[in-house]
Amino acid sequence: MHDERNKPEEAARAAGNIATEGIPVGEIAARLGRALAARGLAMGTAESCTGGLIAGALTDVPGASEWFAGAVVAYANEVKRDVLGVDAALLAAHGAVSGPVVAAMARGARRVLGVGAAVAVSGVAGPTGGTPQKPVGTVWIGWSVGWSVGGIPGGTGDGTNAGVERAGTALRHFPGDRAAVRAQTVRAALEELLHAVEVPGVPDPGAYDPDARDQQGGRG
Repeated sequence: MHDERNKPEEAARAAGNIATEGIPVGEIAARLGRALAARGLAMGTAESCTGGLIAGALTDVPGASEWFAGAVVAYANEVKRDVLGVDAALLAAHGAVSGPVVAAMARGARRVLGVGAAVAVSGVAGPTGGTPQKPVGTVWIGWSVGWSVGGIPGGTGDGTNAGVERAGTALRHFPGDRAAVRAQTVRAALEELLHAVEVPGVPDPGAYDPDARDQQGGRG
């Protein structure tokens, strides 16, 4: 399994500061909501293979309207391109199931929904559609979280690079049938965004130094 994350998140996981193993999906969603609310952030999702299941898990949480704005179900590449703003060249070069595309989907969701945090997924849930390079169970997850600096929206993906962004992608290979792959994707997506928001050392909105962007941000 290939996995790419920011170093502060890796250190936090290694130290056991952020643990979700054995926790029900509903509690992970609720914990994510609490973390977002504590930081004054709202979130959204951009979903391909899950078809809105992540949004469903989030809106199962009572009071989710305080921190969940909405979702874009971008099943077709045309929706990824025309609604989320994913560059057609990225889709052509890497395919819909790829790190660069889910990173662009996450940033596009933040822009379209006007939120500070978003998670995006694209994968091969099966039973058909797999290839030797991307077999059934292959899922890419991307996330983007932005904070404000001096009242300027952070990391919106609009090219201004204002504020600070924590972003990344992760490649997963899930076993099981279509339902199992999709369920595991929902859980993993919630975990990844929770880790990005809840990682120790993340201050409240407005507390960042813009010159620290390179140290705080990640690839995506």
